[in-house]
Amino acid sequence: MRLKGSTLTQQDQERYHVEEESQQDEQELEAHNEARRQAIRENAKHVLRESGLAEMLQGINRNLLKGRGHFEEYDALVLLRWGTATTKRHIWVEIQGNTIRFRLFQHRKCANPAPLCDGEYHTFTGPMWADRVFLQAELKKYYDRPVAETSSD
Repeated sequence: MRLKGSTLTQQDQERYHVEEESQQDEQELEAHNEARRQAIRENAKHVLRESGLAEMLQGINRNLLKGRGHFEEYDALVLLRWGTATTKRHIWVEIQGNTIRFRLFQHRKCANPAPLCDGEYHTFTGPMWADRVFLQAELKKYYDRPVAETSSD
């Protein structure tokens, strides 16, 4: 190989190979990360479907909000947002493994055994969310007392 009339030194050739290997490693890491994100997304879809929560959230938007809410979806997070510039509200739902977590205002831990409470999230395990009546009753509480968003002023 020649560069501008001179041959590449051994050091230049080694640097070139190291750079090539580094690019391959980065591509493999990106592929691995994308596969991991896809698995997280698929798990979240599965849990939302199996629990009936996706249908319940759509029902809230359709029936209670008259379609004025909008959904923001991330890998394992769904936000249902509604309201005006001064009354913005949301329901924040995260999926972690087989659990469903609703984010709340920070508060004292609840005394109830279900859902699990850490003062910031209510967590529903698989057996808890399998009881659709219980999940729907809790979701109604979160709709009736949603998290208010701070203004960006």
